[in-house]
Order: sequence, then structure tokens, then C-alpha cells
Amino acid sequence: MNVLEKEVNQEETQKHTMTKLAIICSKGSLDMAYPGLILANAARMCGVEATLFFTFWGLDIVNKKKIDHLHLTFVGNPSVPVPAMIAGLPGMEGIATTMMKREMEKLDIPSIREMLEILDDAGAEMYGCQMAMDMFKLEKDDLVPQVKEIITAMDFMDLAADAQIIFI
Repeated sequence: MNVLEKEVNQEETQKHTMTKLAIICSKGSLDMAYPGLILANAARMCGVEATLFFTFWGLDIVNKKKIDHLHLTFVGNPSVPVPAMIAGLPGMEGIATTMMKREMEKLDIPSIREMLEILDDAGAEMYGCQMAMDMFKLEKDDLVPQVKEIITAMDFMDLAADAQIIFI
């Protein structure tokens, strides 16, 4: 067996060692919603259990009133290719959000609402954070139906036992 074959065999073995992924979604901007949803979808496509826990501003991702109105985080984002003075001008976040959504449509990337439906259909489990729900005075009915239930952080830790945990 040559070195390359040995590396490929090791990669195949490592590829199948993860069985559970738990993602904590703590930010509710458009650019921070997609990473967690895409990773959860990739996990499900690989046969890995995926659990998403929406807390603090991450609840905006699953909030019925806010889900279709998420926008980019423009101010304070060091990766934005425009000077901070310009990024802070009124309307800049809206313009950037519209441009990003157009590019995503060209690539046939599903909307946040569609991603949640895809994840639910694929068997991913989604939960809201009890403390954040209480803090923002939200009820389960304020969230999209894909959110299975509202749980505490301790409940999430039980669900995430033996999982790779990603915090976004």
C-alpha cells in the first residue's frame, strides 16, 4: 500500500467516526444563519445526527416574524469590503442584503425558511432556548413549526452528549 492509498483509507475511516453534531446558533443575521444550517444539512446528508439549538439572537432565525427579514451584519464586520464609514450609512445593510440574496438565488441556495424545512424533512432536530425565550418574551407559537420544543441549556447538554458541538 502506497502513502496515498494509506491517507485515503485513513480519511475514509475518519469520515465515518462522527455520529452526532450539535450546533448552537446564537446570531440572527443572514450571514450567520446559513453556516449552521448548511453544516446541519451536510451532517444529515452524511448520515450524522444533527441537533440545532437556537439561543439569544439566533432565535431570529426561527422566529416567524423575523425569518424572512434577516439581513447582513455590515457594521463591525471586518470582512466587509467597504470602509466602516460607508458601511454605517443608512440603507447600506439593506443594499448588501439584497445583493447577497440575488447571488444566492443565482446559485439556487434555498432561503432560510426552505433550509429549515429541508432540515426538518431530513430528520434534524431543532430546539429553542428556554432562557432566551423568556428573556425576549417569546412563546413557542412565535417560532416556526420545525422547532421541536423549547428546552433549557442543561437539556441541550443532555441531547448533545457525545456530539461534536459547534458554536456559531
